[in-house]
Amino acid sequence: METEIQHKNELIISCENGDKKAQFAIYKQYYKAMFNTAYRIVNDRFEAEDIMQESFLAAFTKLGSFSGNVTFGAWLKRIVINHSLTALKKNKKIDTVSIEKVTIKNSEEEKEDYSLLSVKEILAQIAKLKPNYKVAITLHLIEGYDYEEIAEIMDISYENSRTTVSRAKNKLRQLLAT
Repeated sequence: METEIQHKNELIISCENGDKKAQFAIYKQYYKAMFNTAYRIVNDRFEAEDIMQESFLAAFTKLGSFSGNVTFGAWLKRIVINHSLTALKKNKKIDTVSIEKVTIKNSEEEKEDYSLLSVKEILAQIAKLKPNYKVAITLHLIEGYDYEEIAEIMDISYENSRTTVSRAKNKLRQLLAT
């Protein structure tokens, strides 16, 4: 494990020095995961491919800003997510709602058994959500970000982040129940 980390660090240093072979090695290692991240957000294979390519270019040109406080993969994923959200905003596919317009209801949630559903079925239902719900629930449930990180990524308030994720979950439950 330690030699793998050392190898990655050497690759990153080589990439910073413009070594094309090292850049390709990093690309091969991360491209599938980064494509999947972009695809889950923009829901378009061609756009996800473009976003992934742009993200790798941005990462390779900004390697000097990589501090090593997080793993390279997490740093790269953040770049991909930011590029994906920028693409959504550019295409005006993401809606935001002011927290003042939001009413929050506390209700007892019924426990549904989703164990019989396949991942493919759940992802298909997530794809049917409104763009901002899809982004929020993807970041929360699939990518593992907390509400504060989602608020920062989506450029919304913490409260709006919690509300959006909650509404997305409720809508997803409705879609899964049908």
